[in-house]
Amino acid sequence: MDNKIQLLTIVGMAGAGKSTVVDYLTENKKIPKIYFGGIIYKAMEEAGIEITPDSQKVFREEIRAKEGKDFVIKRALEQVRNLIEAGQKTIVLDGLYTWSEYRILRREFPSESSVIAVVAPRKLRHKRLSNRPDRPFTEVEAQTRDYAEIENMEKGGPIANADFYLLNDSSEEKLFEQIEAVLKKT
Repeated sequence: MDNKIQLLTIVGMAGAGKSTVVDYLTENKKIPKIYFGGIIYKAMEEAGIEITPDSQKVFREEIRAKEGKDFVIKRALEQVRNLIEAGQKTIVLDGLYTWSEYRILRREFPSESSVIAVVAPRKLRHKRLSNRPDRPFTEVEAQTRDYAEIENMEKGGPIANADFYLLNDSSEEKLFEQIEAVLKKT
């Protein structure tokens, strides 16, 4: 890699495989990450709110309504700048949700950011969500979450405007091959 800054921003619907991609980049490529959910968890802890799946959903929506849809991205970009100042050239952004966050990221780092959407068919995503060990979802819960993320969190915009798409509908090996191909293009 050369000296340019590279932000690899991973987006996708629940169950698409974002965590698998992030884990691959952080564990195999040793790229540091900024976890947007961690910013939410920290704000919840600071507010004295117990972290549960329900409280997270409510808090994510309420904090963005109260403090602006840029609440998380402002804090994430501060962390990005700190990592860059510390000499990091490549950083994974894990969990960008909203169109507002996407636009701010593009404004602040127009040529340095590559948005990578991890996509999978809805039924497959929902099956994965029902089988996961932590916080499994029923079909109704998965559908409700999809609708809430699209309608309340503007999650569709960043996915629709991604620079790259990884179709995660078969093996991890195939997904990893796609990641490697994207890395060669960024």
